[in-house]
Amino acid sequence: MATTLTEKPETVANKESKLFLPDFVFFEPDALHYPLGKELYQRYQEQGIPIRMTTSHNQVRGIPGETDVEQYRNAKRTLVVGVRKTLKFEQSKPSAEYAIPLATGCAAHCHYCYLNTNIGTKPYIRVYVNTDDILRQAEAYIREREPEITRFEAACTSDPVSIEHITGNLRRAIEFMGKQPLGRLRFVTKFHHVDSLLDAAHNKHTRFRFSMNADYVIKHFEPGTSTFAQRLEAAGKVAKAGYPLGFILAPLYWFEGWEEGYTDLLERLREQLVPEAMEDLTFELIQHRFTKVAKKLILQRYPKTKLEMNEEERKYKWGKYGKGKYVYPDVQAKALREHLEKEITRLFPQAKIEYFT
Repeated sequence: MATTLTEKPETVANKESKLFLPDFVFFEPDALHYPLGKELYQRYQEQGIPIRMTTSHNQVRGIPGETDVEQYRNAKRTLVVGVRKTLKFEQSKPSAEYAIPLATGCAAHCHYCYLNTNIGTKPYIRVYVNTDDILRQAEAYIREREPEITRFEAACTSDPVSIEHITGNLRRAIEFMGKQPLGRLRFVTKFHHVDSLLDAAHNKHTRFRFSMNADYVIKHFEPGTSTFAQRLEAAGKVAKAGYPLGFILAPLYWFEGWEEGYTDLLERLREQLVPEAMEDLTFELIQHRFTKVAKKLILQRYPKTKLEMNEEERKYKWGKYGKGKYVYPDVQAKALREHLEKEITRLFPQAKIEYFT
């Protein structure tokens, strides 16, 4: 029998591992019609984790918490197992043609994360059990664009590596895309739990990217993620496994000593990366940005954050649907771009810088 959400047994709390283990789990009834849904229900029952049913993964109610902050933190420890009914993929420029929706939400607490806006009042972690439906839709998109290659970004709404031990969906997507002559997969992670993916039949059709940053940013704004050293070690494993490798330097953040901080980051990458990583290496550069909605939510959820979000010191950049975001003024953005591009070219002359935004 499922326990109530107030019964959070201490035995389920894994204090030593950074692998995400939920405190609470919700299931859509339809999810139990799929093998993965049944497997997860049985797993969490056996572990004694509180389980409750929900009519929709978009309308989860009953997450405990007496304050908004407490409820938010409990939501980040909540797993929702559902069926992805909307199979229209969103565009994912400039990273890829489409975002492939394997999951939504992330257990990490990166203060700056754009999911504060995109997910808003639904910060819980959603995984989908109808993986075959999602992959069939990806195949349909590939056929529509023949003979062009179609790229799919798997990390637009989550960090798929952080929950791979729960679903195995990322490996399924990697091996599916490995069989597609015109399909490619891309994703980025801040986690080092990559061992289950190293022997996947990727056929070099998946680019495995790691999000890296200066020590200042990781220390102050990325709680709940793997360390720089752990990510770097994982990147070496991935390169040795034959995956094309990439690094996303994001968000590029203007702090006192930022030039030295980012040079140090790149020099450590160069010194410690295995030779295999240099064969097909990419960089993506993304400056820090925020919206008014994100700023309000960030300050509510992380009231002690050191994240600078002063609209008067930023440039407003219009986006699609008539909405925009605050980015650095042109002078600062140019300085960030030129410094990073210069240092990447110096240290990684064969690497490709895919974009700066």
